[in-house]
Amino acid sequence: MAAPILALKDVRLADGATMLFDGVDLAIEPGVKASLVGRNGAGKSTLMRILTGQIEADAGDRFATPGAKVVFVHQEPLIEGATLLEHVEAGGAPHYEAEAALMAFDLDPAKSTKGLSGGEIRRAALARAFAEQPDVLLLDEPTNHLDIFAIQTLEEKIAQMRGAALIVSHDRAFLERVTRRCYWLEGRKVRRLDKGFAAFDEWSEAILEAEADEFRRLNKAIEREQHWMARGVTGRRARNEGRRRRLIAMRQQKATVLKEARGQLSMGLASGDTSGKRVAEAKGLSKAFGERVIVKGFSTRIQRGDRVAVVGPNGAGKTTLVKLLLGELPADAGEVKLGTGLQIAYIDQARAELKEGDTLWDVLTDGGGDQVMVRGVPKHVAGYAKEFLFQDKQLRQPVSSLSGGERNRLLLARALAKPANLLVLDEPTNDLDMETLDLLEDLLADFDGTLILVSHDRDFIDRLASSTIAMDGRGNVVETPGGWKDFLEQNPGFFDAPETAAVKAAPAAAKAEPKKAVKLSYKDQRRLEELDALVHKLPGEIAKLDAELTDPDLYAKDRPRFDRIMKAADKARADLAAAEEEWLHLEEKREALAG
Repeated sequence: MAAPILALKDVRLADGATMLFDGVDLAIEPGVKASLVGRNGAGKSTLMRILTGQIEADAGDRFATPGAKVVFVHQEPLIEGATLLEHVEAGGAPHYEAEAALMAFDLDPAKSTKGLSGGEIRRAALARAFAEQPDVLLLDEPTNHLDIFAIQTLEEKIAQMRGAALIVSHDRAFLERVTRRCYWLEGRKVRRLDKGFAAFDEWSEAILEAEADEFRRLNKAIEREQHWMARGVTGRRARNEGRRRRLIAMRQQKATVLKEARGQLSMGLASGDTSGKRVAEAKGLSKAFGERVIVKGFSTRIQRGDRVAVVGPNGAGKTTLVKLLLGELPADAGEVKLGTGLQIAYIDQARAELKEGDTLWDVLTDGGGDQVMVRGVPKHVAGYAKEFLFQDKQLRQPVSSLSGGERNRLLLARALAKPANLLVLDEPTNDLDMETLDLLEDLLADFDGTLILVSHDRDFIDRLASSTIAMDGRGNVVETPGGWKDFLEQNPGFFDAPETAAVKAAPAAAKAEPKKAVKLSYKDQRRLEELDALVHKLPGEIAKLDAELTDPDLYAKDRPRFDRIMKAADKARADLAAAEEEWLHLEEKREALAG
């Protein structure tokens, strides 16, 4: 096995009186693609910052290969500069790499950094990271706010990159596709599994079961020692004292285990009164904003107990369609009829119901008293908050102090307290850890009301949806029984651009005579000019680096500099070879088009 390019050894870190890491070992070799899994609050993001050197541990060692480039895409990235191109180039990427990375994520390099959506911010941050061609890429919840198609682009980029990657994500389908190793942060340590994420559940459950057995054995041992001590044996004082100390030590061990035991979410969901059989029926539904068509001529019938997923690219109008179906937004044409007796609980992706200055106490009690009516039963706010893993000290803290996962849990706590027979969840999986997602999934599976789910999480959709409504962003809306995989199988090409779909649908004779291009596209021509400049520039840079390496004393005098120059020279040669190959391909294409 190759030597690690980035590693931690016996790392310890405390947050006040709380120990976050106690002897963490983690090693990343070149090219390894790994996941870092752990519950919310376990310290995954903090561990990432230790790996990058942004945080120094209290004890232990961090190693990074000299000259290795480590890039970290934060959970909430900042986008700077006047344009997206400026932002990406600020990381040191060459102009052509920056442009290519932005276009790969379907972003206009000239677009202003002001007023970006959550998805655009995420894609811009990822574009910058890949343009820098890091040796190690650290990604913290990279699929948040991305649609399914952007996630697929991200999967392709990770598969193509030469460097290593360590990824924190709640998206099971994504991790199964891109990782071949799992690191599990649990109980202040990191465990390692040299298999892809698909094997994680079985492996982790076996470990937890073994630990539960060990805890039961510890309890039995304590019971035996307590019984022995209670017998009041006075002889052999030295032996008695030894056993007393052993009992005290076991009690301390049990106290530690109990203190560090993971909190258990105890979310509950009760249906409200039974709604009518018809929940919502739409006929010939159409809606546009100016020239932008959201829906045209769509009809559907949602009945009691249905679980409907709504999918499509960002900006396609998924939230708008849900509001049309709920009667919250008027249609331009067509009609919507709602059923009787509907009790609706709605969680929106913007979390607009949360006001930054309100405290958790305010949100859960609607600003008054100390009781929460939980499905018709009064509970003290502190006790109910604990069911969603909030501590007493957080109750008087403002919403602005909460992490993304905590805000999502708070909205779930508020929504699930009220009886409902129609539950609408708009991107509910963002920022939630896998344990919370699994519990939410079980909860929804047992819910006997109706569910409308807007999500980019393919695994979540496949496990829950009885039907899938897909929107292509051009006004076309199609409904198919089943989840995401079922939709793709039954509607191939639905999301393709019109020109692509036309080519796929055309008969063989029509395909044989496409309109003949006579010159390179603007994009290819621009790329050819950039490559031409590059193949003339790189040989000079290589020669300059090689000249520095001719110094016979450089290795002995300045090993880090020697390593940096060697690495830069190797990269320049690789870039030159790639540029020459791409230039040759485009030049041949240009000559062929010219006839």
